[in-house]
Amino acid sequence: MMKRNLSLIAVMLLTSTMFLSACGSSDKEETKTPDKSTETPTTTDTPTETKKDVTLKLRHTQIKETSKVRLKIFQDVVAKTEQENPGLKIEMEGIDEVVNRDQKLKAEMAAGNPPDVFEVFGGADLNLYVKAGRMLDLTPIIEELGIKDKFASLDEFTVDGKVYGLPFGGYSEAIFYNKKMFADLGIAVPTTWDELIAAADKVKGAGFTPFALAAKDAWVNGMLWNSVMERHVGMDGLNKVVTGETKWTDPDFIKGFEAYATLVNNDYFTKGALGLPYADQGAKFLKGEAAMLFTGSWDANRFTSDEAGDLKGNIGYFAFPSVAGGKGNQTSINASYSNGFGFSANLSEDQVAMAKAFIKNFFTEEVQKRTLVEDKLLPSMKLSDLSGVDPLISEVLTVMGNASNSWKAFDAIVQPSVTADIGVGLQELIGKVKKPAEVAAHIQAAQEKANAQK
Repeated sequence: MMKRNLSLIAVMLLTSTMFLSACGSSDKEETKTPDKSTETPTTTDTPTETKKDVTLKLRHTQIKETSKVRLKIFQDVVAKTEQENPGLKIEMEGIDEVVNRDQKLKAEMAAGNPPDVFEVFGGADLNLYVKAGRMLDLTPIIEELGIKDKFASLDEFTVDGKVYGLPFGGYSEAIFYNKKMFADLGIAVPTTWDELIAAADKVKGAGFTPFALAAKDAWVNGMLWNSVMERHVGMDGLNKVVTGETKWTDPDFIKGFEAYATLVNNDYFTKGALGLPYADQGAKFLKGEAAMLFTGSWDANRFTSDEAGDLKGNIGYFAFPSVAGGKGNQTSINASYSNGFGFSANLSEDQVAMAKAFIKNFFTEEVQKRTLVEDKLLPSMKLSDLSGVDPLISEVLTVMGNASNSWKAFDAIVQPSVTADIGVGLQELIGKVKKPAEVAAHIQAAQEKANAQK
């Protein structure tokens, strides 16, 4: 369980005492040229001069138009690693993120033939794969490379004290808002649930949509619901559903479902949301049709691009408001480091050596700085240089730093089968075909079934 003080995370990002001096540049060409002066002495045994033919198949999910910058960073690291290791060929395969996570990777793990290198979510997903013996233990590699203590957090990739994956970025989830619309309507940033409802009513009264939402993809709906639920029941309550100590049908949980249903029943979400794919909610927000959008910091890249148009520079970010009487930590935030790379336990000795070479090149301050400045992805490693950071990203970091603590998303806690039922239940709420208590009962039944399975 990750309950980190985010002020501490902000300090780790903003201080230089833990790291070497930064490269001070995000020039893309630099990632293609090995810098021998910065190589860690402990890695001199890495076979960078081998001419033995070795192939690594790398599965990534950076196939969208909005992922071009991140894909370029991945490609640059691959090119550099191949250049330094004659005979190495890294074959990159792109696939849709949802298809990879929910279908293809699960099937491959069950069959025992995952890709050599692949994007994977930490938490519940990773735990299943580790228990099945499919994941390479990276602990000795990152210890040898001297980078184990340079990550902000490896909690979601650590099982029984061993590290089985490395996050390439972090995130937080909160509310992006149209600063100009707020100012025009005389709305202050809400800090309580009642103030949020009042703000939404004012936006709706002015003819705009309070919250942009595209609900066709079930996982999207879980973000806002997750924060609503945490405010009502707290992370202790959410963690205990997997042990049976708490139930989705408990009174505080029902209040969380009812609060989410209030947003639905007040028509605060985009009309026809259930038929809209994920990208549409950001598009509607950027068109000025909606005042707010609850999403992850990964969308900041889009919101600072030319696509933002007149809204570029006029978008802000605030934490989900407090709920009176709620059992959760009312100043916390959903933030973690759960997207990363995993490696197959089936790798040969030569492939492990090349995987180590890839890790050595990818998890550096130079690459992390590029992801922050160019891709607007929060770094998973501690940086000593934050120059050139976009103002919206600085605002995201400030919100994270002001939070009392952070917590993992629900899908990193509950079993994947329960996550699927939560997704269906939220769509049923949005479609107004089931009431909160009915949805809670269905999810609880799924939870009991999952808890009974080893």
